[in-house]
Amino acid sequence: MNIYKSEAGRQLLEGKYREALKTWPVEHETLTVPTREGDTFVVASGPADAPPVIALHGSMANTLRWLGSVGEWARNHRVYAVDIIGEPGLSAPARPPMDTDAYALWLSDVLRELGIERATVIGESLGGWLALDFATRRPEQVTSLVLLTPGGVGRQKMAVLFKALFWRMFGEWGQRRALATAIGTELDPVAASYVLAISKNFKPRTKPLPVFSDETLRVLKMPMLVVVGARDQMLDTTQTASRLGAAAAQARIEVLPSAGHYLPDQTKVITEFLAGVHA
Repeated sequence: MNIYKSEAGRQLLEGKYREALKTWPVEHETLTVPTREGDTFVVASGPADAPPVIALHGSMANTLRWLGSVGEWARNHRVYAVDIIGEPGLSAPARPPMDTDAYALWLSDVLRELGIERATVIGESLGGWLALDFATRRPEQVTSLVLLTPGGVGRQKMAVLFKALFWRMFGEWGQRRALATAIGTELDPVAASYVLAISKNFKPRTKPLPVFSDETLRVLKMPMLVVVGARDQMLDTTQTASRLGAAAAQARIEVLPSAGHYLPDQTKVITEFLAGVHA
């Protein structure tokens, strides 16, 4: 599957990614593990014998999402930042159907190849959907769950797409405005430039994420931390919080009143949650 708009675009983004990986803030190793969907790229940090944590980024992103958090998490955990297949990282370009168990099987392969029986799974947006999908299909493999603005629970909003299309007509300034509108915040210039390069050269997923039923969500019995932004322009986070709260009484749910889809730094609250789970 060709997930890039051109070969030159693929090479550009891959080069930028590899260069940025040199700034990884802690000692680490890079791994490429085989799965039924092709090779999967992983950055592993932290003590090898510490409790394992799997971190899944969102759409149109890669493991760089965790640059600001991995240093803290890796103090007491073995953090595996995984490039999701079909996204602009170094994993295979495969995009199997999302209304099947294909992604749960893929993630099971990743854990098996890493020698992990059970792990905490952190997921953001698309990664949150993948974390939920895996946890509902393989609950015995999930120690705890951290969901940041997860997809597949609250209604997806479409109006933001039309707003973004409008702003994109105004050149690079408009593209930056479209990005800020979609995620609900202004990124720093370096991060914004990288995200816009991805937008220019990468073909994003276009189909809505499958929505989990209430019955499926009731399978979740593990400790959970859910953080959403009340001003999310992409997902109905009120519905997300309500449905997950009703299905999983043990879940700790935080709604940030001034946040959008891209949340402010949640490193500390996640670190505290992990400490409680693995105490």
